[in-house]
Amino acid sequence: MLRARPGIEVEVRTGLPPDQLAKTVGDYDGMIIRSGVKVTRDMLAAPGKLRVIARAGVGVDNVDVPAATAAGVLVINTPDANTVSTAEQAVALMLAAMRRLPQAHAHVVDGKWDRKAFVGHQLAGKTLGIVGLGRVGRAVAERALGLKMNVIAFDPLLSGESALDGHVRLVKDLMTLLSQIDVLTLHASMTPDSKRMIGRPQLDRMKPSAVLINCARGALIDEAALADALNSGRLAAAAIDVFENEPPVGSPLLSAKNIILSPHLGASTEEAQTAVSTEAVESLLDYLCSGVIRGAVNVAGLPAHLTDRDRAYLDLTARMSAILSPHGAAGIDRIELTTQGAESMTALCPTLALQAVVELMSPHIEGRLNLVNAADFARERGIVVHHAGLTARRDYYEVVTLTIHRGVESHSIEGAVFLDGQPRILAIDGYRMEVVPEGLLVLIFNDDRPGVIGLVGTLLGNHHINVADMTLSRRAKTALMLLKIDGGLPDAVLDELRRASPPILSVRTVTLPPLASREGGA
Repeated sequence: MLRARPGIEVEVRTGLPPDQLAKTVGDYDGMIIRSGVKVTRDMLAAPGKLRVIARAGVGVDNVDVPAATAAGVLVINTPDANTVSTAEQAVALMLAAMRRLPQAHAHVVDGKWDRKAFVGHQLAGKTLGIVGLGRVGRAVAERALGLKMNVIAFDPLLSGESALDGHVRLVKDLMTLLSQIDVLTLHASMTPDSKRMIGRPQLDRMKPSAVLINCARGALIDEAALADALNSGRLAAAAIDVFENEPPVGSPLLSAKNIILSPHLGASTEEAQTAVSTEAVESLLDYLCSGVIRGAVNVAGLPAHLTDRDRAYLDLTARMSAILSPHGAAGIDRIELTTQGAESMTALCPTLALQAVVELMSPHIEGRLNLVNAADFARERGIVVHHAGLTARRDYYEVVTLTIHRGVESHSIEGAVFLDGQPRILAIDGYRMEVVPEGLLVLIFNDDRPGVIGLVGTLLGNHHINVADMTLSRRAKTALMLLKIDGGLPDAVLDELRRASPPILSVRTVTLPPLASREGGA
């Protein structure tokens, strides 16, 4: 897929030691990695050309995400591709642990036939406790319900009394869940707060007949405490697919009783491997070639899936911000972005605000500024970024308004995407209009009096400069003349316009890209 895309050069480099990877990472626009590669702060100290790291898989604990964010490097993962395979692995381990299948297999291979030694338990009617009701946790819950299990879950990010249409009861704390379940399966993400969340106190809270399953992250469990619980009989069994250190050399779990171990096989199916690889490649190409972000780990507020209309509003916001950007040369104290429209506009609002930061400030700084590090950039420079979603207006169904403040001075711009999919500027500093924002725009603020249009037209005509479009708007005693120019506008002509004061009050230009999608190589 990578080599088939025009403009893409591909190199496969595996087994690089950290120091060599750090020296070469800046030579590439993008990286695709699996769990075995550690991308550290030192490697990202000089990111060079690197714009995106695509993790073929879910977990990104092998990437220093804050360092990538500071460097403006997008980190993306493939959260959906291996969901089914990991959920099936968890269910397989439940069945294997409850029926002691690996031990029964070894028993028969040894030439024995003691069926009474392997009387197990069925899953039907048992209570399954799920910690973490994200994609994989929900997929496990769906399958457990199909096996006629009772399912309860703990997830601090969820409110309410139940999930999955009322089929899964939610509990408010982990210890309450542990005392009620026959099988515990972990599907929480790895954070400083969740590290070793299952330790001795939690294991003591579980029934002696309970079984523990972990297909998420090894560090969620205190391995020594789990081994002690199994060896002392305080826990009936465990099935572990992930370890704090992999491979688990020296882990006490290797010699624990009544345990089933597998070498991190949650995503190790042909289907999942193909899916995570394909999704990682597609997401990387989308970003490098079209600027489309999918599966972002370090872009706050970005919806999981952007529609064509979402992308149209991101593009509109970029164009609106570029028009106001010259006012940011002396700095900005506050950026306000408001959307008016459906709930989807409100959900997109935080991302539009970040897009505004990028386009407003990029012309005035050195270094890379994008959606990845825009929030940190604004915070470090004391720029207040405020966004709000409001209900729809009557005259336009969806509207974006952007206002920038410095001291007592403020400037605003308003725009919308019409039903034809084209963006329009609806107002600049209160001057009403309807303009498609592309190409070279000239904004002329002038006294509202006769002869100004003729003055400007004559001056441009004398220099053989063609006006492709013109919009006029009036407020009190001043007016805004917005011109679209074919070709360029020499500095000498701009200076001549500015010297015509009065009636010309100010002249500034902005060049916007064409509306056709922009493609590029990497």
